[in-house]
Amino acid sequence: MAEQATHGSHQHDDVGHHVPLWLLAAVLLVLLVLTFITVGSVWWIDLGHTGNLLMAMIIATIKGTLVALYFMHLRYDKPIIAIILIAALFFVALFTIVALIDTGQYQPDITDYRAVDPDARSAPLLQLQQ
Repeated sequence: MAEQATHGSHQHDDVGHHVPLWLLAAVLLVLLVLTFITVGSVWWIDLGHTGNLLMAMIIATIKGTLVALYFMHLRYDKPIIAIILIAALFFVALFTIVALIDTGQYQPDITDYRAVDPDARSAPLLQLQQ
């Protein structure tokens, strides 16, 4: 009589994808280099406030994509998952760009307000509530 496999003894060899250790180590090395570039760019390269922010956002997007592709195994999953990831990153970038454009629009008003009242540390509405 054939022995039945119990739930605990059954091997699931066909489930998931096994990523080679050398590939994970290479991705980790790239992530560390990108982190070093991000931190080093603040000290050594001055692209201005907007330039440094843009460079940090681009590097963070690359790092997040690498983590999602290799450590979360999305590279080996169905293509629709990658499309959803790209769409999500697009909408995050769109939101960030709109927020930065909005900040650029009202920044002159804040500068003018602080020129009139140099002791102002917060927005006028917050000062009225105090």
